Amino acid sequence: MITGSCLCGGATWQCEALAVAHDCHCSRCRKTHGAPFVSWAFAEGFAWRDGEDRIARHESAPGFFRAFCSTCGSSLPAVDPEGRTIVPLGVVDGDPGTPNQLHVHAASVPPWRAITDDAPRFDELPPGMEGPQIPAAAIDPETAEGARGSCLCGAVRWRLTAVPTLARYCHCSRCRKARAAACTANCFLPVAALRFTAGEDRSRDYPVPGARFFHHTFCTTCGGGTPRVDRARGIAVVPLGSMDDDPGTRPTEHIFVGSKAPWYEITDDLPQHDGRPPGL
Repeated sequence: MITGSCLCGGATWQCEALAVAHDCHCSRCRKTHGAPFVSWAFAEGFAWRDGEDRIARHESAPGFFRAFCSTCGSSLPAVDPEGRTIVPLGVVDGDPGTPNQLHVHAASVPPWRAITDDAPRFDELPPGMEGPQIPAAAIDPETAEGARGSCLCGAVRWRLTAVPTLARYCHCSRCRKARAAACTANCFLPVAALRFTAGEDRSRDYPVPGARFFHHTFCTTCGGGTPRVDRARGIAVVPLGSMDDDPGTRPTEHIFVGSKAPWYEITDDLPQHDGRPPGL
């Protein structure tokens, strides 16, 4: 039996098997999770164990309701328009033994990322995989007022008025649960360089009990990733997956690789740190 849970542990589920694991690079998945891509698999024998009453849902495409925990914001398994339960592998507990088999919506890979493995890739959905064909989102390489970002539903919007000072991939278990993805990609900049243009009050901050710095920030309507403002340290942490424009920076390293998802392999040549890198 395969089990899973959200970041706060309030919503839990189980299934008998997972099949056809694939990485989706579409803009809707990136915005929902605030991640560089999302790994999905189709579930057999799925059932909720606890916390179904705390699940919120947002209709991101006709008949497709994305699910997330209303307490911590983790994306959760959902039912697609064909009636299949799809599971984001990031919220699986342990190793489901389901390595990535293909890339879908590869035409939507953002400019700050590249696919570097040998798995088959499809610009949209491959033949036989039913679902909405999502056109590649236009990325504006330069904006006079700063790079734009937004949650999935567009209720929360922001601009970066300076190029971020740093960007990195994080593979810690908290990021994996929060984003329901193999890893997250965040950029960092001074608080003064982040300007909300709409919906700042729609963004919820969930502090993980016992964590020194870790918070998960998300839109309460759609569950999409939103920036976290850490005024104590004077920084804003922005999920790159939620950016509409090119932020002008690229991830330079992988951190907490010692906690990496067992079903995901890093295939680029960026530096890797087993835990917290020097200076963090």
